[in-house]
Amino acid sequence: MAENSTPGYISALVKPLPGRGSDRRAWSIPLAGVWLPFFTATNTAGETAIEAEALGAPLRLQYEKDGTPKFGQNGKPVIRIVKELSDQILLVRDNFMAGLLSYAETVRKAMPDEFKAQVEVAQKAGETITTQDAAALTAYFEGMKAQAEPAPVAEPAPKPKGKRKAKASPAVEQAIADAEAQAAPTPEPVAVPA
Repeated sequence: MAENSTPGYISALVKPLPGRGSDRRAWSIPLAGVWLPFFTATNTAGETAIEAEALGAPLRLQYEKDGTPKFGQNGKPVIRIVKELSDQILLVRDNFMAGLLSYAETVRKAMPDEFKAQVEVAQKAGETITTQDAAALTAYFEGMKAQAEPAPVAEPAPKPKGKRKAKASPAVEQAIADAEAQAAPTPEPVAVPA
């Protein structure tokens, strides 16, 4: 196996850090806790030229065409990250993804056998889970389909036309009704896996 020469910045990406509380997020990263300090630093270093008002007021109330504040269906005002900052975050995200893919490709080329073995181990380990999930979904949908389909109902026997010669006693009529009820199929409950 090749010597581990993972760059420190990559190792730092996979180390857990303690939580930082709640903050508005952009690309699942806290705005005030990460993005604003980062872009303040890039402005300071001359790498970006983000307007001061975008950094000073990164969240903006959205307005309707008539100039009134915009509210969502939940009754809350619609607040978005200012476009200039949002565009910079998108650029960082795209560059970050390119860096991750570049690192993956570098490791794949430097350690092809180990990389291939890691992929095979992961796929084999995942087979059991994906098979189990597929079986659970199939059983669930088959159960839902069975519940949605109405059970076939037996057609009642046609009553003979013409007059009856004699009226049956109530006990006989009850026996006939009981026999017809037992002959009608009753739908069986379908167990749906949780």
